[in-house]
Amino acid sequence: MIWNDHSRMAGQHALFSPSQPSWLNYDESRLAIFLNNVKAKERGTKMHQFAQDCIELGQWLPKKPQTTLSLYVNDAISFDMRAEQVLFYSKYFFGTADAIHFDGAILRIHDLKTGTIPGKMDQLLIYDALFCLEYGIEPKDIGHSLRIYQFDSFSESTPSPDEIYRAMNQIERFNEILVLREENEHG
Repeated sequence: MIWNDHSRMAGQHALFSPSQPSWLNYDESRLAIFLNNVKAKERGTKMHQFAQDCIELGQWLPKKPQTTLSLYVNDAISFDMRAEQVLFYSKYFFGTADAIHFDGAILRIHDLKTGTIPGKMDQLLIYDALFCLEYGIEPKDIGHSLRIYQFDSFSESTPSPDEIYRAMNQIERFNEILVLREENEHG
């Protein structure tokens, strides 16, 4: 058998892949919903890139009309935040904070949500825990301000040190289990 050359497809995934066969049960209306979700995800990716560019360039957005994007970008600039910062504890536990700033006293983490499903503060709490683990900061020694920007507004949370310690402990405990499991598989 002489196989066709598809080397250019290596590492790519089809929109309708055999490994995700749920689309076999779609009708035309479910297909339309799926395609709208794909477009929304692409739009969200582009909005995050645009927001990052604005923050890095210090490019303020118009305050009127007030939009999720303008609030997020303008607040990030006013708080001198860094956009798209990776927070790393291990190969098992890391993530990218949309916007972050630490001045030695207060840790600020902002998240831009472009979808219709309400964001959850747990994601930002994990970023907070990852920051504290990576940089050796005790949560009780600093202030914390977590914000989700969505629906042309933002919600804010000030987690307690105990909440952050709980997340840190979970990360450390699970990481230890995963490292030991990997050592046993290879050892």
